[in-house]
Amino acid sequence: MLEPVPPRVREYADQAVAYVQRALGIQLEYDSNTLPVLDHYLRTVPDDQPAALQLVVATSGAYFGEVVRRHLGGRWELGGKEADWRVVLPTGINFSPAGFVAAAVARADLEDLDSEITAPPRMMPFLQQALARMGEVSVDDYYSLCGRLDTLEHVHEVLVAVAAQMLGNAAEDDDDGAVAVNGAADDDEPGADVDDEDEAREDDDDEDEDADAGGASGAVN
Repeated sequence: MLEPVPPRVREYADQAVAYVQRALGIQLEYDSNTLPVLDHYLRTVPDDQPAALQLVVATSGAYFGEVVRRHLGGRWELGGKEADWRVVLPTGINFSPAGFVAAAVARADLEDLDSEITAPPRMMPFLQQALARMGEVSVDDYYSLCGRLDTLEHVHEVLVAVAAQMLGNAAEDDDDGAVAVNGAADDDEPGADVDDEDEAREDDDDEDEDADAGGASGAVN
């Protein structure tokens, strides 16, 4: 079950819907099908009006992050500034939606905003391998939000598979440990004690017979 969207995120995302509706006459539906409409809208945003651009980045970032969260699951982590908001997927993959939007407008990575996909240290090597194995795409596709969603889907699936394999290996290790413990315990089973007692009684009987035999020989003499 998805966590509830933070009110500030929902407010900003709804503003993005209103801006696109006003500019293009198309209703965004919080799904991947209408994401190309947002990409088209971002291509029309002038980059020479810093205040307007900052508002577009914040609101469109909230909208895109919410599309990803609804599509792949996860949660929001909010910082003091909208540019610091992050979406964390169930696999630990996380990103700054505002950074993605700013890069989509500029068609380039920006120094003051994070536009990278990252993950917890343990999973970073698998994330980097998955990204390295992806095919080449055009600059427009790379920086588009549609392209970012495709990339997130791919690496998320890869890390889901990696996590499942890790759990499977851990379960096998636990099973091997249980077998070893059970094998050591076999020697302490009640049946083993009974056999030892029987052998002890047989030894005692043998000693008694030897004693009787010795006594009989003395009597003959």
